[in-house]
Amino acid sequence: MDGSGFPEVRSTCAYCGVGCGVLLRPDGAGGLAVRGDPDHPANYGRLCSKGMALGETVGQGHRLLAPRAYGKDTSWDEALQLVADRFSSSIEAYGPDSVAFYVSGQLLTEDYYVANKLMKGFIGSANIDTNSRLCMASTVAGHKRAFGTDTVPGTYEDLDQADLVVLVGSNLAWCHPVLYQRILAARQSRGTKIVVIDPRRTASCDQADLHLALKPGSDVALFNYLLTRIHADGKFDTPFLSRTDGFADAVNAALNDDPAVTGLDPSKIKAFCDLWIQTERVVTVFSQGVNQSSSGTDKVNAILNCHLATGRIGREGMGPFSVTGQPNAMGGREVGGLANMLACHLDIENDDHRRAVQHFWNSPKVPQKQGLKAVDLFQSIEDGQIKALWIIHTNPAATMPDADRVGSAIENCPFTVVSDLTAETDTARIADVLLPAAGWAEKSGTVTNSDRTISRQRAVLEAPGQARFDWEILAEVGRRMGWKEAFSYRSPAQIFREYADMTSLAVSFGKDFDVAELSDIEDEEYEALSPTRWPTRSHPADGRFFGDGQFFHPDKKARFVAVTHRPPKAETSEQYPYQLNTGRNRDQWHTMTRSGLSPRLSAHLAEPYVEVNPKDVGQLGFDAADLVEICSSVGSGIFRLRVTEAIAPGQVFAPIHWTGETAPAARVNALVPSVTDPVSGQPESKATVVSILRMNAAWYGFAVSVDAASPEAEYWAIAKTTSGYRLEIAGKQIIKDWESTARDWFGLPDAVATSIEDAKRGTFRIALSKGQRILAVLFVSREPITLMRDYLAALPEVAPQQILSGRSSASSEDCGPIVCSCFDVGLRTIIRAIHDKHLMSVDEIGDTLQAGTNCGSCRPELADLVIKHSKLIHKKTKHCPQE
Repeated sequence: MDGSGFPEVRSTCAYCGVGCGVLLRPDGAGGLAVRGDPDHPANYGRLCSKGMALGETVGQGHRLLAPRAYGKDTSWDEALQLVADRFSSSIEAYGPDSVAFYVSGQLLTEDYYVANKLMKGFIGSANIDTNSRLCMASTVAGHKRAFGTDTVPGTYEDLDQADLVVLVGSNLAWCHPVLYQRILAARQSRGTKIVVIDPRRTASCDQADLHLALKPGSDVALFNYLLTRIHADGKFDTPFLSRTDGFADAVNAALNDDPAVTGLDPSKIKAFCDLWIQTERVVTVFSQGVNQSSSGTDKVNAILNCHLATGRIGREGMGPFSVTGQPNAMGGREVGGLANMLACHLDIENDDHRRAVQHFWNSPKVPQKQGLKAVDLFQSIEDGQIKALWIIHTNPAATMPDADRVGSAIENCPFTVVSDLTAETDTARIADVLLPAAGWAEKSGTVTNSDRTISRQRAVLEAPGQARFDWEILAEVGRRMGWKEAFSYRSPAQIFREYADMTSLAVSFGKDFDVAELSDIEDEEYEALSPTRWPTRSHPADGRFFGDGQFFHPDKKARFVAVTHRPPKAETSEQYPYQLNTGRNRDQWHTMTRSGLSPRLSAHLAEPYVEVNPKDVGQLGFDAADLVEICSSVGSGIFRLRVTEAIAPGQVFAPIHWTGETAPAARVNALVPSVTDPVSGQPESKATVVSILRMNAAWYGFAVSVDAASPEAEYWAIAKTTSGYRLEIAGKQIIKDWESTARDWFGLPDAVATSIEDAKRGTFRIALSKGQRILAVLFVSREPITLMRDYLAALPEVAPQQILSGRSSASSEDCGPIVCSCFDVGLRTIIRAIHDKHLMSVDEIGDTLQAGTNCGSCRPELADLVIKHSKLIHKKTKHCPQE
């Protein structure tokens, strides 16, 4: 213990599938100190910027504190009985397939298990799907086709031991920074080479030996060509091929593809193939750029085919490696959270599997067919087939493709329940019943990371208000629907024991998933459970699968899958000449309901944007500060233009994070059509065809305020700051009375106003204050506004006239936009240090300012600053040498 009187508690990070261990220490006042767990095998003490800022996201100000039915607070008894009654009446009137659950990788495994058991075992429908459908469903389908089950073959240690790591559709440096740092450490210690295959030049390219900027959707053609080279060069592993089927068919299919469709220089394709073939220890890491495609499953199998052909799988330092996007995406796959699976990797359309599951649960029925996958599920809600819907810890009105249509379907569903931490999401606002759930650091259970390691998540804070655990809410509804004994759980440890025991079924059917030896774990042992990779008994001793050539198809052989290139469904045209790619920012997460609470994380890129190549910007006649309107066949959005050569001409990129809560006009998924992979059902989120126009704004605004605001304007975006909020605003309609407008926007009718207006130039500035405290400041201009935004966002305690100048005083230092979120180091601070101390490398910046010394995801930006400003230093010192 330290002076706070509280011991550190081992837990797991709430963000991505790396599954980093964290040490948590409450301060007794609702706050939390967070640091990396040096003993956890996923991260050995490292955390990314998001993990380091977890302590900033645990307040109660945004929380849902009591059940709510039809807009009014109610008791748990009334709310749960309402849920049970409405689901029961719908089942009685229309059958079990008239109800559905849509769940999330934010659930703990124990929560997931109870939800799956309730829906598939007792309600008797397979209409439970998860937002992992948007994340890793194509990998699941590809694994099953090749291996016979959804098995990740390798471990994180393979990244440490590889001689070549290929990142395919994976910006690991931003999305899984701790794993990227492991690769860079291997590069330094053993000379590991890095190849990035991605249409965009991302932060992961900073240390890459080769970047293949292929055309979106052409991955199959590239890996098919690699397979034909493996065959032509005789580099296939003949003994290993005896444990497989379909090699010849896969090669013949690959020969029909033309690598020219990738748009790559043939010399780069040759260099990649030569490097891959000549390097024994190859790990191919793939993520959303592969999965989120109408041919995502084929892309996965094209990669797996190359590893199977060479026997480079399941052995030290080699293999295909899918990295998941959510903290418990793997746990959800294991318990049957997807509509096309049963628990423990068993198959819903296998009679023997269904009978075994039904017997184990002693349940009245198990569905005989797959349920509705996410896109089809919400289509069925729109069509009126689903009468009751329960959404748990996810925000489909913002995250699903064709998001406006999905939101409308949810709103019109006869009965919608949302379990979440907050009522302030696009989805929660249109639900009939809201159930307050406990969140990260308030609940206990397990999660499984990308290399099959099960870790404990532990409660260190009290759940606020009336918030309850998800397993507890689900079990109580199950009891009220008539299944008291089946859902008589009293702790997550009890659920875990049942779930672990169920994995014996998987083993009995020759499947991979096995934690059965934990089925008799005592409560104390469960509480103390250390990170454990499955399977926990029998082979493989080193934690890897398939190195012995034993797979999970009935004949124990792997399957090659013959695939050929299929371009994205929508092609560019005169109406829609650009292709929109979507993805994540470095410091934000999903729809920002957690990460958006952190001022530190919000300071890096505080506004929604679209990246466009300079050539396209020139042809369109745009300026760098413009707001632009992006339109597709299903929707439109407004984004700030970012001009960059990281994106190729004809392509544009926009991040996914902003919602109706934070930037209503910049909801990217409102632009994405509901096009899916025919095998996995995963939506295509990387290849939407769009048009781009300049927004014809009559005025532009920037504001800072103590409290959140929702301006009535065509465009606005809000971000958290250390002292309140910052807003970018723009409108198409001329506003004549700015003082009244500002008072309305910020809810300050009685505040003292100090204003400066220049009608000729079309500028207006107003500060609203009470006593000595400034509560809101608004700057308006006919043109995009140039101000010291990051200084103003701190809303310093100065006179209104000073802050209305838009610039810091001589005594105040403006650190500029945050570059290193881990240590809160701003752009201007870095530039000053480069100039004043003649810093000539990223490492020197780290030694001086700490920037870039933790997760490393800002190092590419630091490198660009060094290159740019060291040239200026060189010119200066050449002509004016310093003493």
